[in-house]
Amino acid sequence: MFDKILIANRGEIACRVIKTARKMGIKTVAIYSDADKHALHVEMADEAVHIGPPPANQSYIVIDKVMDAIKQSGAQAVHPGYGFLSENPKFAQALEAAGVAFVGPPVKAIEAMGDKITSKKIAQEANVSTVPGYMGLIEDADEAVKISNEVGYPVMIKASAGGGGKGMRIAWNDAECREGFQSSKNEAANSFGDDRIFIEKFVTQPRHIEIQVLCDAHGNGIYLNERECSIQRRNQKVVEEAPSPFLDEATRKAMGEQSVALAKAVGYTSAGTVEFIVDGDRNFYFLEMNTRLQVEHPVTELITGVDLVEQMIRVANGEPLTITQDDVKINGWAIENRLYAEDPYRGFLPSIGRLTRYRPPAEGPLGGGIVRNDTGVFEGGEISMYYDPMIAKLCTWAPTRGEAIETMRNALDSFEVEGIGHNLPFVAAVMDHPKFIAGEMTTAFIEEEYPEGFEGVTLGDVALRNIAAACAAMNRVAEIRRARISGTLDNHERRVGEEWNVALQGQDFDVTIAADHDGSTVRFGDGTEIRVSGDWTPGDQLARMTVNGDPLVMKVGKVSGGFRIRSRGAELKVHVRTPRQAELARMMPEKVAPDTSKLLLCPMPGLIVKIDVEEGDEVQEGQALCTVEAMKMENILRAERKGTVSKINAAAGDSLAVDDVIMEFE
Repeated sequence: MFDKILIANRGEIACRVIKTARKMGIKTVAIYSDADKHALHVEMADEAVHIGPPPANQSYIVIDKVMDAIKQSGAQAVHPGYGFLSENPKFAQALEAAGVAFVGPPVKAIEAMGDKITSKKIAQEANVSTVPGYMGLIEDADEAVKISNEVGYPVMIKASAGGGGKGMRIAWNDAECREGFQSSKNEAANSFGDDRIFIEKFVTQPRHIEIQVLCDAHGNGIYLNERECSIQRRNQKVVEEAPSPFLDEATRKAMGEQSVALAKAVGYTSAGTVEFIVDGDRNFYFLEMNTRLQVEHPVTELITGVDLVEQMIRVANGEPLTITQDDVKINGWAIENRLYAEDPYRGFLPSIGRLTRYRPPAEGPLGGGIVRNDTGVFEGGEISMYYDPMIAKLCTWAPTRGEAIETMRNALDSFEVEGIGHNLPFVAAVMDHPKFIAGEMTTAFIEEEYPEGFEGVTLGDVALRNIAAACAAMNRVAEIRRARISGTLDNHERRVGEEWNVALQGQDFDVTIAADHDGSTVRFGDGTEIRVSGDWTPGDQLARMTVNGDPLVMKVGKVSGGFRIRSRGAELKVHVRTPRQAELARMMPEKVAPDTSKLLLCPMPGLIVKIDVEEGDEVQEGQALCTVEAMKMENILRAERKGTVSKINAAAGDSLAVDDVIMEFE
């Protein structure tokens, strides 16, 4: 077995590989850019080598720099993680020439399957059902439009070397095809150093289901069931689960056997994933093969008990698989939510900054399930604009899907993140969405269910009353503390009233609190009673309460006269007042937000790639105004209404902060 492995990656996947290597008794080497000098993966590794400036194209994907780090460290093998150089055949060739083991597939398999155009042709030759499309190289936008008309709209414009949703656009007409073709080429060039583009038919109402395969160099190959990855945004997965709630055993077996056959046809070894589009009748079509470890691999590990990173290392060491297909079972259910540094209230635009608070739920048992959190950050660390915005992968396992969802809900409510925008409220909302609960989702789930974007969660009456009751009880605890501190009365209970008004989400409730040693009974004006207990004390930022016998976890902040509460995807200001204070509060005027309708504000920290208009231009609703690049993604900002450009305050190449004014309108 290897003595030392270098991880040619960063963030949570580097930390993930280090954990397994440590378990196997293998020393690890991290590489890092200037931006990652104090990163978690650097701290976890046995040693670390600096490789350059923050941009990935000057550090993590420069093969010569990684090879030099290998030479410095004396590592015998390299695990590439995912992204960066993981599917770069030139990197695998360089390792082979240097006599260093690549913890991944052979060069020929990477070349055959890692390139989406080539892989489609091979799949067709192997009689694998594929989505209609044009697999040749496309020179320019005119040719892209011609091909798209032949295939038939809608079409998917994709980067040949792409992955992670980069370099992908859906076009429904000629104009969107031209625009999407150029944006895809730009993103592909920036992210992968390869701007080749191909086009395929976009299958409407599809489910994205993938098969995990594992092969060795001795002719053995198995599949470790499937993962449902249909909940996506901008073609990037957000929620994954294993197994799929949609597949039956016959379809699972057919997809698995076909995936293994395809892998063997190209001499594949190591872990890999064959992705399929599956329609409503369970017809499946080969989409692509990822010749690396997938981001969502933890859910497969949780239902099979197989450590995929360990298996990859053993295969790279020349060992045969000790697992047969008969050994692969489905034990329970697992769900993964990706925590991204992005603002769901601003169209999921990237967010950067310092993690002033980062407290994930404890890994291990939670209720009747298990929590796992793969992460690469820490409290006080910086979220950089240079890399993918994923912070962590929160996973839960339980015996049934319903229990896994409930465990995930409680884990999300326990996850404390402050200092940056993040998508915790959104994924919490998904976990409560009726379609997700029923397993009735497609890749259009987010687009269809949140067509105007995510605007937060509106809680139902039962949930609202539960939170109101909990906050009333918490306020009583805070009032008692204030009474003790004042020390003006011998009996502090006399300073705490029983009648209160709780206002939240546009409603207010008159309540009466009757407390005892075990908790409080909160009685509402209509006679409803709710029993509340818990050990929350003022200053705690997480409240674990029991309401009518059920757990209620809330993230707690302080606002004047009450609490800022986050629970089940909702963010609430909860004001707890005396009846007289509530009466006066109703008379207060509401603060009016400033009018920004005549301004184009930068929605995220980013770089202005280009300005599409000039001062004096008349623009129409939906017209492209400028392009902002952040975290390797290009974002086209469009006019919300008809108007005339009166002033342009930024130019291509400018770096802007959130809400900087890009241009003004008359």
